[in-house]
Amino acid sequence: MAHAEESAEEPWHTLHANQVLSRLDTGWEGLTEEEATLRLRRFGPNGVPTEEKARPATILVRQVKSPLVYILLAASAAALALQKYVDASVILVVVVLNSVVGFVQEFKAEQAMKALAESLAPRARVLRDGVERGIDARLVAPGDLVLLESGVRVPADLRLLRAFDLQIDESILTGESVPVVKHPQAMHDPSAPLADRINMVFSGTSVVRGRGAGVVVATGLQTAFGQISAQVRLAGEVESPLQLRLSRFARLIAGLVLAVTILVFGLGLGIGVSLPDILLTAVATAVATVPEGLPVTITVALAVGVWRMARRKAIIRKLPAVETLGSCTVICSDKTGTLTKNEMTVTSIHAGGRLYRVTGSGYAPVGEILADQEKVQLKEHPELELTLRIGMLANESSLYLEDGD
Repeated sequence: MAHAEESAEEPWHTLHANQVLSRLDTGWEGLTEEEATLRLRRFGPNGVPTEEKARPATILVRQVKSPLVYILLAASAAALALQKYVDASVILVVVVLNSVVGFVQEFKAEQAMKALAESLAPRARVLRDGVERGIDARLVAPGDLVLLESGVRVPADLRLLRAFDLQIDESILTGESVPVVKHPQAMHDPSAPLADRINMVFSGTSVVRGRGAGVVVATGLQTAFGQISAQVRLAGEVESPLQLRLSRFARLIAGLVLAVTILVFGLGLGIGVSLPDILLTAVATAVATVPEGLPVTITVALAVGVWRMARRKAIIRKLPAVETLGSCTVICSDKTGTLTKNEMTVTSIHAGGRLYRVTGSGYAPVGEILADQEKVQLKEHPELELTLRIGMLANESSLYLEDGD
């Protein structure tokens, strides 16, 4: 994952379009397929490293990484050493049950996340050999000419070559909620901050309005978003409030068990009880103090929350994450469909004083226009035909079949 070389004296935003193309050894018709393949081998795929998929053994080990579970295992070992096999077995059953419930849930979530990531692989429209093509965004290489239109996500860092009423949502990168108007003219300030480079568009941002075209100057970890992602990965994982409270509670229980055990042992020695009986009593007291049912109770409660979310088509990857949603008091959401599925379907048309019903949904080119439950012939409805023609001319989308469709 790399980017094309950029000199410190001449950043991309200070160069004119032809200078950018010359430095990247590309042209207005984009790269050839052969050159794009060579650059992909040189720079690597256009993407940031994702979190390594957890193996089943890793998920299983994660279930017992809890202070409460450690206490239960210690109590079970102590009971086993004193030949209290029933007590030891009960505690181990609790630990196993807790681990199995957590393992099953996290393993299923991992598989679902993997399938979802594969189904939502980002795409990009590029010019290759002068021909417009839709490709996997990971196959975009430095020097590729990328086409932009409203609604698409920018696949890499681009230096704009053309722009028509182009506005980009850069909130994911700069935090600015207002879309930024872009233009392709070269800038004079080489030290302009990222948010002010209005002839650049950055990976991960979205096109709100208009059209444009830009040449790829950075991919993968060398993009602005990729560098932020690399820094975030260094931060490591943070425990949830529930996990922190359980850790504090486990330390409290451990201290209480230790104090009770020492107290019982001391009292036993004081009244002359034999050493084996003292040890047996102390261990029994310690085992009784440990809340064996707490870990499995918490796990089952979280699992129930996960299952309820799953029935509503929401994937929870790790059990403690349910607590985040449970702690919410206000949820703000946008209208369904446009954001959640990236689809908006026309269901009715009013033209010429008449209402028409439209069937079909989503991206599938299947459906009919009905008037009084009968299929419409456009030649017999000139107002409807004019409305559809206006909609087509004002629309920036295109419909085409790809290999395998």
